[in-house]
Amino acid sequence: MKKLLIVLALCSFNAYAQPININSADADTIAQSLSGVGQKKAEAIVQYRSENGAFESLQDVGNVKGIGDKTLQKNEQDILFSDAAAQ
Repeated sequence: MKKLLIVLALCSFNAYAQPININSADADTIAQSLSGVGQKKAEAIVQYRSENGAFESLQDVGNVKGIGDKTLQKNEQDILFSDAAAQ
């Protein structure tokens, strides 16, 4: 029973994650906050952003190598393009 609770707690980590601003978050924050995005993909997001400017839509994030439609669909509610206070 104890093992089951630990597994469930680990699996639900991203379910309670706060939305992040994809245009200002560092790679560590992106990797920890988005489902299916590890450190390598998070670093690719930051690099793409520094080379091409701010993301304006989910489609822009989809231009990053390794970020596909399924990843975008899983995370669309957790990806912000500006700070919530500015909206």
